[in-house]
Amino acid sequence: MSERDIDQQLVSRAQRGDKRAFDFLVNKYQRRLARLLSRFIRDPAEIEDVTQEAFIKAYRALPSFRGDSAFYTWLYRIGINTAKNYLSASGKRPLLSGDYEDEDGDTVDLSAQVPDLNTPETEYMNRQIVETVNRAVDALPEELRMAITLREMEGMSYEDIAQAMDCPIGTVRSRIFRAREAISAQLKPLLDTAKNKRW
Repeated sequence: MSERDIDQQLVSRAQRGDKRAFDFLVNKYQRRLARLLSRFIRDPAEIEDVTQEAFIKAYRALPSFRGDSAFYTWLYRIGINTAKNYLSASGKRPLLSGDYEDEDGDTVDLSAQVPDLNTPETEYMNRQIVETVNRAVDALPEELRMAITLREMEGMSYEDIAQAMDCPIGTVRSRIFRAREAISAQLKPLLDTAKNKRW
């Protein structure tokens, strides 16, 4: 049985009034949703509040969930919209946090283009690459930043991103391509320097 099937069974039980089933979904996705929202909101207390508000909205909207998309795709859409509304109401600009860690504390491998040598120079270069990528992602327009975050950080499929962002899949592909191009343009000088420089 797939994750989607398990989620659908829990949703069906929750729709019939089983609060424990919805609690299980909250426990399953709370950290993931908070991690996603932390890419747009900096303050941990605000992230917690917006995450909780998103789950409340999801619970209230649960009777209308038909299963056309995966539960987490539907939940992420609610979470993103809740974060957008929160930021808009508070007059804040969406910002990305600087860390690229998942819930297990593993960092995203941004050093694939740099030789894997455990030297101070390569460690410094790896840090430079991570900082450059973070700055480049921070500078992206919101729609591009959201698309690349859902793809690269959350590992969502193009289809799921299209549903979460409520746009055609071609638009998602275009946004991810443009985001990658912008990030590559920022990395190119750094990588060219690293390749040609003698330590």
